[in-house]
Amino acid sequence: MARFAYLAVDPQGRERRGALDAGDEAGAAAQLGQRRWHVLSLRPDPAAAPAAVGDLRIGRGWFAAKLSAKQLALFTRQFASLMLVAPLEESLRTIARQSEKERTRAILANVHAGVVEGLPLAEAMRREERSFPPVYRAMVAAGESSGSLPAIAMRLADLHERQAAVRAKIMAALAYPIVLSLVAIAVVAGLMISVVPRVVEQFENASRQLPLLTRAVIALSQVLAAWWWAILLALVLALAGFVRALRDPAFRRSVDALVLRLPLVGRLVRDVHAASLARTLATMIEARLPLVEGLRLATRTASNTVQREALGAIAEKVRAGRALSVALREAGTFPPLLVYLAASGEAAGQLAAMLERAADYLEREFEAFTATAMALLEPAIIVVMGVVVAMIILAILLPILQLQNLTGL
Repeated sequence: MARFAYLAVDPQGRERRGALDAGDEAGAAAQLGQRRWHVLSLRPDPAAAPAAVGDLRIGRGWFAAKLSAKQLALFTRQFASLMLVAPLEESLRTIARQSEKERTRAILANVHAGVVEGLPLAEAMRREERSFPPVYRAMVAAGESSGSLPAIAMRLADLHERQAAVRAKIMAALAYPIVLSLVAIAVVAGLMISVVPRVVEQFENASRQLPLLTRAVIALSQVLAAWWWAILLALVLALAGFVRALRDPAFRRSVDALVLRLPLVGRLVRDVHAASLARTLATMIEARLPLVEGLRLATRTASNTVQREALGAIAEKVRAGRALSVALREAGTFPPLLVYLAASGEAAGQLAAMLERAADYLEREFEAFTATAMALLEPAIIVVMGVVVAMIILAILLPILQLQNLTGL
């Protein structure tokens, strides 16, 4: 199948531009003829050509281009703003043209072409389903069917901007400890591989036995100096094996269950996922989507296997007539606060508002907890690094002190 860009005129005399898939140019012309459109121009679509980087193709394959979370949030905000003052097709064309990256322009141009061809926006976004997840498309479809697409776009923009802000805070909280840990490991490895062997050469002819700490450091230094490449290779192979093992559903589920049981990390994972679920459900309820449909779509977005299974069970219980709060409580994988506020919202008929409050509270708790944890972790890394470096220095100084005692200096 090839892709062809066309310029045509419909029976009402309106100009139509877009792109479609066909086996050849004659097939593309036949498709336009079935719509009773008069073809003015028909040629291969440049947007369907290979990407400029390597041999990757836009929208195809494992490495197909997609909008990042930040790009999707930016697009949604721009789209929501333009929809207030411009038609749908013009809004999409404007955003696509002003995008700086070629791949982003190609993705948005593909969606724009679908709208020009007469597809609903949600169906046009299905062409780039890696960029527009099912929850996003479902809310867009609900906005189109109810005639409230601008309002739904505003809610989607708020949702994705909040989610992007949470991800940014997570990355900011983890960046400094990770960099500090890597620097500490590099410094210690450099001392053990390069510095310690040269200093130890001075003690090879010593008549007395070296201290235990010095002998231990020398042995470890010799192993690292001789086999550092093997140790590095083993770590890489172990990491690759672990990533490959995660493809096995049983192993992945056991790892996800272990993560949820960890004392500190488990709480963070539960709070982040619960806040994302609460905000997504609140937005979908405000968009007049059925709760069961919202739960079913939210199940696809859960990265933790245990929580994904729990959401699937919750969706089935709600479908059977069970209250959301009861189903959340029986799942046992969500914070009690979310269960309590969901029950309060159901009782008061304000489920969306209470879920929104639950998401706000859980995000604030997450921010406070991570700030405290990172404030304690950073000095802990520095202290551990200082202890290790001090032991290495002490291992070098002990033989020197022994020699000074023997010579009476």
